[in-house]
Amino acid sequence: MNQETSRDYCSWLIHVKLSRIVAMVLAILIFTPLITHFYLSKVERSSYLIEHGAHSHQDLNEDFYMFKESDLKVGVEELLRIRGSVLSELRDIEKKRQQYKQEIQSYAKNIEELKLELSHQQTSLNRLKISVEQAQVAQHEALQQNTPDLALPKKLTVDTLPSILPPIPRNASIHCRMYNCFDHSRCSLTSGFPVYLYDPDQFPVMNDGWDVDGFLKTTLKQTLGYNPHLTNNPKEACIYLVLVGEALKDTDDVSENVGNHLNLPPLDSEALKRLPFWGGDGRNHILLNLARRDLTTTSGDIFSKTDTGRAILVQSTFRSDFFRPGFDLIISPVLGPPGGDVWQECAPMVPVRRKYLLTFQGEMKMLKSERNASSRTDHFDDIEDSDADVDKFVIDHLGSLSESETSDKFIFEFVCNPASDNNINSGSQDWALCGTDTSRRSVLKMSTFVLIFAPRHVELVSTTLLQARVYEALRSGAIPVILGGDQTRLAYDEVIQWRRAAIFVPRARITELHFLLRALPDEDVLLMRRQGRLVWERYLASVQSTLDTIVAVLRDRLNIPALPADNFKAMSVFNETFQPIQVPVASDAEQEESLGPLEPPFDSPAYRRNYSLSLVHGHAVWNEWGDPFRLYPHLPFDAALSADAKFLGSGRGFRPIGQGQGGAGKEFSEALGGNYAREQFTVLVLTYEREQVLLDSIARLRGLPYLNSVVVVWNSPRPPSPELRWPDIGAPVRVVKAARNSLNNRFLPLDCLRTEAILSVDDDAHLRHDEILFGFRVWREHRDKIVGFPGRYHAWDLNTKNSWLYNSNYSCELSMVLTGAAFVHRHYLHLYWKWLPQAIRDKVDEYMNCEDIAMNFLVSHFTRKPPVKVTSRWTFRCPGCPQSLSEDDTHFQERHKCINFFTQVFGYLPLLNTQYRADSILFKTRIPHDKQKCFKFI
Repeated sequence: MNQETSRDYCSWLIHVKLSRIVAMVLAILIFTPLITHFYLSKVERSSYLIEHGAHSHQDLNEDFYMFKESDLKVGVEELLRIRGSVLSELRDIEKKRQQYKQEIQSYAKNIEELKLELSHQQTSLNRLKISVEQAQVAQHEALQQNTPDLALPKKLTVDTLPSILPPIPRNASIHCRMYNCFDHSRCSLTSGFPVYLYDPDQFPVMNDGWDVDGFLKTTLKQTLGYNPHLTNNPKEACIYLVLVGEALKDTDDVSENVGNHLNLPPLDSEALKRLPFWGGDGRNHILLNLARRDLTTTSGDIFSKTDTGRAILVQSTFRSDFFRPGFDLIISPVLGPPGGDVWQECAPMVPVRRKYLLTFQGEMKMLKSERNASSRTDHFDDIEDSDADVDKFVIDHLGSLSESETSDKFIFEFVCNPASDNNINSGSQDWALCGTDTSRRSVLKMSTFVLIFAPRHVELVSTTLLQARVYEALRSGAIPVILGGDQTRLAYDEVIQWRRAAIFVPRARITELHFLLRALPDEDVLLMRRQGRLVWERYLASVQSTLDTIVAVLRDRLNIPALPADNFKAMSVFNETFQPIQVPVASDAEQEESLGPLEPPFDSPAYRRNYSLSLVHGHAVWNEWGDPFRLYPHLPFDAALSADAKFLGSGRGFRPIGQGQGGAGKEFSEALGGNYAREQFTVLVLTYEREQVLLDSIARLRGLPYLNSVVVVWNSPRPPSPELRWPDIGAPVRVVKAARNSLNNRFLPLDCLRTEAILSVDDDAHLRHDEILFGFRVWREHRDKIVGFPGRYHAWDLNTKNSWLYNSNYSCELSMVLTGAAFVHRHYLHLYWKWLPQAIRDKVDEYMNCEDIAMNFLVSHFTRKPPVKVTSRWTFRCPGCPQSLSEDDTHFQERHKCINFFTQVFGYLPLLNTQYRADSILFKTRIPHDKQKCFKFI
């Protein structure tokens, strides 16, 4: 019997029952009054004759006088008996009437239940029809698919050592480029870019009496050990790293190591050629000169007198006639710690305008005579360079600027204290740093801009001092203004967009410099300062970041994808021999409308842009997202196809509403629509010893469309009870054991999370299905934002006037959406553990609080966008639940402190306000009776 015949048969049975009930009721209502009237009329007539006989004897029948008293008594008793019988029958009739009434009510209730069940069955039938249609479409697409989906690249490496080739002439190496001096055959696109490091103790390459700085040797080996590209197998290596500098002479005389620029410690060419994998010409070898001192003269640098063959040179100082663009690499000197959190080194980014508009601290060095001058003009007495007049004019102009009547304040120091300790020697550079690192930093923290002079020698495209001054400026939040910047190159400039973080001014524009700086609005000044901090933290701040950046730039040149980001292994809370008890759960009474198809779980396509990401979004990866070091399965910034592409050649996976014609609620529920192909979401739940609350929450997810799986992070050290009966909701439920009790575990990038969309929920959050699906649809249009339900905001403390408060009151402005019920992109889980400073996660563990605030800070910092609040929900209540952390008196005080501490770590407050929330289209729109709304209650 098919579905329609069964439905007709049920309707006929209901009709027959209703007809019988109506007939019985009519019979009772008609015959009961007639019988009652007959008996009552007979009794009433007899009583009337008795009562009126004494008044009118003439009207009495003569037979009446023949009755005896006994007969009258019998008649009265008979009448009384009849009256009692009638009353008894009336009571029985009333009782039956009440019974029939109850039966009618019961039948009516059954009818309503049958109607409701019919509606539910009709909804389920519609959902099954939609699911079948979607499955048919997916099957048709699978049959038509010609190319497989890309996944993680399979590693393919060489298994031989470099062959021995004849060396190239020394004068030919100046023409080396990647296409003619690099062996691409050792670096397959799927090789993963393995890197081999020569141990500097086993393979020294310096001349006798010279050695590499011990700090650099130790730090290099330690930090490179954390780089996932490092390999110990030289046969599979793509490149070979050789540590060359910083070189120090083996002597107790420190003066021989500082400023000894005429007798350079050249490399040992023969030692280079003796390297076991040199291959005769040094191809694919990287010579690292990580010098913190400038050992360059006008005649050359540490490499100028050495035959380096086809090796790539990496250092801070380059002459134009020795620098090979696209082959050699300019880096920043290693001035920071080995690694770790570096935010403590940075100055706050606000206020935007600092005490001084522009500062400079430095002194011009003499090229022919000793430094014995005491005035600015004396510095040019012995300079024979034709640019001396230009430099004199620049200094005089800056001096007059500082003495002008402008309201802007300046600091220009052109003469250093002879006793000052210069941490960075200038070598051939004609400017030296003044003061100690601490004194310079104190001035830079009060400077909006800092002036940096380019090398006076035009043949120098970069110097260690120039890169060091940029490093110091970015660390302190002072925007570098490079005078003569049109003739220089900064570190990693082939990937870093330095014009977003620094100002390059030709020397000829010195008279317009003040006007230019004043023309920049506060918004752009803050953008440049923020960009400078991103560059400094990610690429310059430590030895670890420097080495990672060098490897990433070289890999980026070859368009080799980075290695995939690490996931946390999802360890089940159950052992291999125990299987949790699963029980079916009743149909959810909330399902009053068809919300979407019921489909088997399918994962979001991953690693589809392994080789196109660097081509299309290379600059964004380096300059906006700030993470070119790892490959992620998907990003919230992935581009969407145009609307017509879905119908003209690129429609696989898309589910347009009404097959492209659009529509109201019915068509809306049949397809996801939107700008992206079909997808599902994962529910991620963090729980701690609230077992029944958790099970009830999971049970409410039964029959939820687009649900891929439920992942429960078991935060308690005590395993769940074996007697727990886990609900079978039609989707996989995975219970993952946490290493320790931490709220940071809410955002673990677990390897069992297979979708881009992650619905992060508390174990006591009660969301209707339509609310969840509405939030999911909104998130699909705002994939880079947090999209959720409970809204909060940061408020200025009017009492102290120097701090922020966390506020949960009703407000027309929001800046946070709590992750106790919110959609986030899976990529942010990686960033939470990989990018977010450890100090923030430590603070979350200290307070057992604020992980949701930290995620809002993180997302707003990366996107510069506020979150999206959906529906009118403001908070959640769970009657009968155990006391939650948020009910503690100290909860709000801790959250106040978290906002202020996180602001200190980030250097500014990244949260942005929003003044709207999202409700569904047609929510309050009058529509025709034959149309459905998108969602009935949203």
